[in-house]
Amino acid sequence: MIIVLKGGATQEQVSGLEQELQQHQLTVNKIEGAETTVLGLVGDSSRVDVDWLRTNEAVDRIIKVQEPFKLANRKFHPNNSVIKAGNVEIGGEKIVVMAGPCSVESEDQILTAAKEVCACGASILRGGAFKPRTSPYAFQGLRGEGLLLLKQARELTGMPVISEITNPFYLEMFVEFVDIIQVGARNMQNFELLKELGHIKKPILLKRGFSNTIEELLMSAEYIMSSGNPNVILCERGIRTFETYTRNTLDISAIPALKRESHLPVVIDPSHASGLPWMVEPLSLAAIAAGADGLIIEVHPSPKNARCDGAQSLTPNLLGQIMDKSRAVANAIGRTL
Repeated sequence: MIIVLKGGATQEQVSGLEQELQQHQLTVNKIEGAETTVLGLVGDSSRVDVDWLRTNEAVDRIIKVQEPFKLANRKFHPNNSVIKAGNVEIGGEKIVVMAGPCSVESEDQILTAAKEVCACGASILRGGAFKPRTSPYAFQGLRGEGLLLLKQARELTGMPVISEITNPFYLEMFVEFVDIIQVGARNMQNFELLKELGHIKKPILLKRGFSNTIEELLMSAEYIMSSGNPNVILCERGIRTFETYTRNTLDISAIPALKRESHLPVVIDPSHASGLPWMVEPLSLAAIAAGADGLIIEVHPSPKNARCDGAQSLTPNLLGQIMDKSRAVANAIGRTL
């Protein structure tokens, strides 16, 4: 349930209403906008007498939320959420590009990649330190050493860094060295991990599982938010369909759907969606036109020598070309890049 308050409601009236609602074992989340303040009720709101609420002099109207996700719901939070990582804002007018190699392989590789994607105009450096792989014999990442190298790259370029967490055991290290913590597609419904991520305030990029629905993605975001962390970024990275031409099928329709249902920023991963480097450009342009708030793209200084996902990685030169075209599309729809 969402309670929209009157514009002239005093702080004393609002506080009194909050206290009364909390007596019904409800969590009350207050969102203060430029013109309107709303109270979002999380819990069993059937305990509240709606008629009593309507007579409260501070209440303008009441909205019942039917969807199972509450905190991620746009009805609860009408304005777009803007999430800050370092000096970069995600979800505002500027479309953010996160770029870098699938995995951190060496000091020279990640520092070179960081300098090159920064020169192309990317705002955030991506790089995997812990790599969940389909095969147990594939390169699993440099782990803690990889996080330290990402820290070096951040110090060199000033770019915030994003990296994927696979186990809550390493959460303390991620909080110290990483600006955005990524939850990969395989862990989208690792609810124990999601709850642990809810206990910190660090931004979380939550990737949609390749067999999960839009509502299931939003419910996973709800796990993080209901545990106390509102800083969630949604990521569409392609879903598994009957089509085998591409690695996955990028669900462009998920962008307007998520933007309609939720206030959270939406980022698109065209690299994992297609698995084809030549397809990253058209998918990136389509995602921006559809309303995406950001892109996360795999870029490697030497893709043919990459230890992970080299076949779908771009060279820095190709990233630069995509940035130029993406900037034109962003300008056409009233945004910047």
